[in-house]
Amino acid sequence: MNPLLNVIYEDEDYIIIDKPAGVLVHKTSIAKEEQKLIAVQILRDQIGCRVYPLHRIDRPTTGILVFAKSSEAAGLFQPLFPTDAVKKKYLAVVRGFMPEIPGTIDSPLKKDLHGELQEARTEYSLISKSEIPYSSSPRYKTSRYSLIRAYPITGRMHQIRRHMAHLRHYIIGDTTHGDNKQNNFFRAQFDLNNLLLHAFQLDFIHPKKQIPISVTAPLPSHFLEILKKLELELPL
Repeated sequence: MNPLLNVIYEDEDYIIIDKPAGVLVHKTSIAKEEQKLIAVQILRDQIGCRVYPLHRIDRPTTGILVFAKSSEAAGLFQPLFPTDAVKKKYLAVVRGFMPEIPGTIDSPLKKDLHGELQEARTEYSLISKSEIPYSSSPRYKTSRYSLIRAYPITGRMHQIRRHMAHLRHYIIGDTTHGDNKQNNFFRAQFDLNNLLLHAFQLDFIHPKKQIPISVTAPLPSHFLEILKKLELELPL
């Protein structure tokens, strides 16, 4: 039996959930045995009507995911997601000390190995940083980490993960674009097998009601536990 998804906003046109780690947005071409947890199917069965995903977040990423309840509602909202009309805010734990001053990563990305470069921009800002008395690399006796906010201005695949890798501030738990030494260290030291990337806030103007909507998704327990262990402060 599939788990219930946590609904954080719902009206007659849209429904927004807090997606847990390990749940796919919709069916993909990956192996069938990995197709058990599909958000579209779970939510459809949960609320008793067809739903239309308006955007995607990666399977290991947690947090806000938006669906429409009709094709008409989807047609009004979906074109807004690649624009700054929808403001998506993420939290992430990354390797190293990020700069104190907020910045922008403006680095084009390919959709796939043979695709053309597409414009990609991510803004970021430092929330807190810490240094722990554990060595995650033979070169250093201590390890440094940062908790950051990330704002993807564009919406490319794995954009935040790839942009942080571009800066060599890899997101902890990223097994595709991250640092395997760090991932192995967190598994061994903290029993962490999750990606520390969370879609925590979404702001938009409701396409039908024309009123501002702001939703937030609380951090999952594995993320909060790591913040505590790393002594990374998260302001209220």
